[in-house]
Amino acid sequence: MIERGQIYKCSVCGNIVEVRVAGGGTLVCCGQPMELLKENTVEASREKHIPVIEARDGGYLVKVGSVEHPMEEKHYIMWISLMADGKEYTQYLKPGDKPEAFFAVQASSVTAREYCNLHGLWKS
Repeated sequence: MIERGQIYKCSVCGNIVEVRVAGGGTLVCCGQPMELLKENTVEASREKHIPVIEARDGGYLVKVGSVEHPMEEKHYIMWISLMADGKEYTQYLKPGDKPEAFFAVQASSVTAREYCNLHGLWKS
């Protein structure tokens, strides 16, 4: 069943979509059903992907991994999102950027997720 907040990827062209309103049916791109991305929470590779959230004055700093993730042309973090009290905030990144994002929000409950172009979706 399709649910709000899920992220899907086209295995043909690489389009990635996030469900904002779940209405049923099947998400299709390039004539094929899109793949639901699982939010990984267990590290298995040399690179570290699980987002680390640090409370800071005026908001939250989200870093990707306990060891800084590579940000190279062929391997990088595409975006970081912070879910704060039911609202989502996203910062998009590109090769050469630092693999972190600061979100100037106050919240009582926060989680984060990020997307690596090679290793997929990760959640804190």
